[in-house]
Amino acid sequence: MVVDVGGVGYELITPIGAVGRLGGDAAIVTFFVHTHVREDALVLYGFATDADRVAFRALISVSNVGPKTAIAVLSALPGPELARTIANKDIPKLTSISGVGKKTAERLVLELRDKLSLEGAVGTISSPATAPKGSELLIGALVNMGYRQVEAERAVTALGERVGNAPLADLVREALVVLAR
Repeated sequence: MVVDVGGVGYELITPIGAVGRLGGDAAIVTFFVHTHVREDALVLYGFATDADRVAFRALISVSNVGPKTAIAVLSALPGPELARTIANKDIPKLTSISGVGKKTAERLVLELRDKLSLEGAVGTISSPATAPKGSELLIGALVNMGYRQVEAERAVTALGERVGNAPLADLVREALVVLAR
């Protein structure tokens, strides 16, 4: 699909059904985008939900699973359903997806069972048990900005109880100040 942003067209590769899951006003839509950089290309992948983008990133972190296979998986199983399939170790369901053989399905279950949580109905990356409630989004935002998981967790811990009460945008700014120290 091509998305027009201020008169510039950007090609987004999306899972089948992503547009249908967008809902809302057809003139104004929000995609969650993953930018994939290779030596020879810069490719944008668009997702209807952040859960799908998180699932995509988890999928491409598995060895021998590239963006093409990850898109095929998410076309068949949106993020929350993928999290349930992984948690249930449903190898036959995974192998029914084009491009996913038995070995790949087993690798997905083995490597993703701890990365996709079953709150995973929202498909979030699981966070440490010691993290304050509501910190998953903040940690994810900081990691997506390039900080290491440990650094993001340190910043969230430094913010304390504010994490559960303040708007995410404010928390990101405060966390960046903590990380700059």
